[in-house]
Amino acid sequence: MKTIGLLGGMSWESTASYYKALNEGIKSQLGGLHSAKICLYSVDFAEIETLQHQGKWDETAEILSQAAKSVEAGGADFLMIATNTMHKVVPEIEAHITIPILHIADATAQCLIDDNVTKVGLLGTRFTMEQDFYKGRIIDKFGIEVIVPNAVDQTTVHDIIYHELCQGDIQAQSKEKYLEIMNNLLDQGAQAVILGCTEIALLVQQSDTLIPLYDTTEIHAKQGVEWSLS
Repeated sequence: MKTIGLLGGMSWESTASYYKALNEGIKSQLGGLHSAKICLYSVDFAEIETLQHQGKWDETAEILSQAAKSVEAGGADFLMIATNTMHKVVPEIEAHITIPILHIADATAQCLIDDNVTKVGLLGTRFTMEQDFYKGRIIDKFGIEVIVPNAVDQTTVHDIIYHELCQGDIQAQSKEKYLEIMNNLLDQGAQAVILGCTEIALLVQQSDTLIPLYDTTEIHAKQGVEWSLS
């Protein structure tokens, strides 16, 4: 079994989901008392969040690059970044380590291809929805059309993530807002919706809607288990 390197704490709420999913995945494959070999570095999200909203991505990259070096030094065979948004700085992190990074957008896009999804809606932080580091990778590398909510709905999605979900605050009215926004994406031709923030699955599950949902936390963790056992 390979050791999984995990950069977490962004937020710790979703990192806990990763830890659970990785260990359950290993146990389901190997049985008995088996659990995942994980080297986890958990950052202080308040520092990261402040820099994100100040547009200081170089400084976030430096923090995560140093954390990634620590994870590699701790014996990790590959790296998983337990957040969609901070995949924005993957190139900078890659420059500081020699182990491969399991990219969350690649793992998700491969699932979409397997399910013959050619047009997908994307929910996430405003950074993930607006910028090209995530949706552009799916479009350019995998040929899948990606659509996002309008500006007003993007603000709603973004604010709920930071003001509620990242703080473990799960509200029924916020779920209703998300479902309405998902339906708007469906009306625009989306065949499915990517839950492109690792906290969204804390709020909305597949049982809440008939729209096919792609939970990036679950998908990323599942492929992490495959890499660990490959």
